[in-house]
Amino acid sequence: MNAIILAAGLGTRLRPLTDDRPKCLVPVLGVPMIEQQIRFLQESGISDIIVVSGYCAGRLDYLKALYGVKIVHNEYYNEYNNIYSLYLVREHFGDTYILEGDVYMPSNCLLTNISDSTYFAAYRENYEREWGLVVDDNLRVRKICPQNGTGYILSGISYWTQVDAAKIRMRIEELMASGDFSSLFWDDAVLQIQEELDIHCQPVQIYEIDTVSELRALEALLSQE
Repeated sequence: MNAIILAAGLGTRLRPLTDDRPKCLVPVLGVPMIEQQIRFLQESGISDIIVVSGYCAGRLDYLKALYGVKIVHNEYYNEYNNIYSLYLVREHFGDTYILEGDVYMPSNCLLTNISDSTYFAAYRENYEREWGLVVDDNLRVRKICPQNGTGYILSGISYWTQVDAAKIRMRIEELMASGDFSSLFWDDAVLQIQEELDIHCQPVQIYEIDTVSELRALEALLSQE
């Protein structure tokens, strides 16, 4: 089992905190989000970790010595969405956790004994313009669709078996070959072939932080707990 952390984005909505650093290095209660992720991965027995860098890539170099992670640079971070980041490391994708670098876990929600492709999903009420999951009584994902509503949403952490990852990898390669990918996220590849995949939902408490106000609200919430 390995892990891929996608951390190439600009994080423009978190400025000025991202003026001089990648979004994943913005601290929550003093700890950079990506360091929290790496520590939890290692606690879960996952030492093979690849970070895909982009914006302010040099600021991530210390992670190699501190945690032993590998870093792959996405030089097109300002042109393409994160589908290109995953494309760069596609040969390592299989029996893999994928984490987006701007996701904060208050506690370790990663499963050490996992055998199904799984979206780790937060429950949100009255959400708008999110990737919603329609699940059955056994929390098997029946449909993924961008929508407004109440329920489970994609929250930036997932696990993929070798079988399902191979299908996603093939779809990403097809999209790259077509040239029609610049506006796509890697989850779009999943969306396009979702009927071919066996995906489950794992409810968790995780937070994707997009703005300074969201960060401060989360820190206030966590400080009260």
